[in-house]
Amino acid sequence: MLEAIGLFVLGLVLLALGGDSIVKGASGLAQRFGASPFMAGLALVAFGTSLPELAVNLQAVVRGEQGLALGNAVGSNIVNFGLTLGLAAFAAPLLVRWRSLAPLLLVLILGTAAVIVLGLDGVLSRAEGTGLVVAFVAVVAYAMARTRHEAPELQDAIAAFARTRTDLGLNLLRFVIAAVLLYFGSKFVVGAAPRLGASLGLTPLLTGLLPVAIGTALPEAAAAIAAARRGQGDIVVGHVIGSSLFNLLIVVGGMAAWNAVALPASFVRFELPAAIAFALMLYPMLRGDLRVSKGEGAILLIALLAWVGFELAMLHR
Repeated sequence: MLEAIGLFVLGLVLLALGGDSIVKGASGLAQRFGASPFMAGLALVAFGTSLPELAVNLQAVVRGEQGLALGNAVGSNIVNFGLTLGLAAFAAPLLVRWRSLAPLLLVLILGTAAVIVLGLDGVLSRAEGTGLVVAFVAVVAYAMARTRHEAPELQDAIAAFARTRTDLGLNLLRFVIAAVLLYFGSKFVVGAAPRLGASLGLTPLLTGLLPVAIGTALPEAAAAIAAARRGQGDIVVGHVIGSSLFNLLIVVGGMAAWNAVALPASFVRFELPAAIAFALMLYPMLRGDLRVSKGEGAILLIALLAWVGFELAMLHR
């Protein structure tokens, strides 16, 4: 048990370091080869923070731990809203000027609902998974087109987020270091998580939903708190929505496109609707005063605790 905990924690640390290194390397290389800081920043804000989760899920799929990968993908979405966004807003109210985020949040809600409908037969087929991946490409195109028309100060903030050194050698080194860290981090997490989950009486699906999803989100939550205190509400909310879209459409969709994924009935009835409920909680905030207050952050945190309690209660009923 202690060995599993130690390897799990070590893996999380390596994933956090690898995720930071690959984001900097990707930004530097993209700008080195002609991408504007704005376009590089848009991609990093939306999808950069999902790379540690992607590494974990790839490792889990390779090891045949499909339940753990599925739980981590959707559990990460719930934790994105409840923990990352909740803690950030509780630390400092989030002012959101990025008006394209509300339609993207609606796409996330509709996409999750679509997975529920597609999963009623107990499986997400390869064709259905491919459809989710194609939908992600359309979402990226839409986000890039819409965000070009946002306020200049928002575009400047997104561009500033991506600015880094563009030396070719430095960024190639960042990529190599990131690849090594993400590989070993995901290997340690996926190797230790089943033992850790079994010792706690958790199924592989719940292990992915709870300890793995929460553990991989902690570095992102810390970064979100720091960004909130700097007044970067757009970056925080953009991270949460973009990362959740990536997890749903690319991670879950990609898993199914590679090989049909069995969806447990409890997953379709409880976990996917929970992901919709958390996304729905944010929608009126983005459609209203475009501000996520400390009180609303507290509500998201309480909702996350209630969800964790519900999952544990269902396990022992």
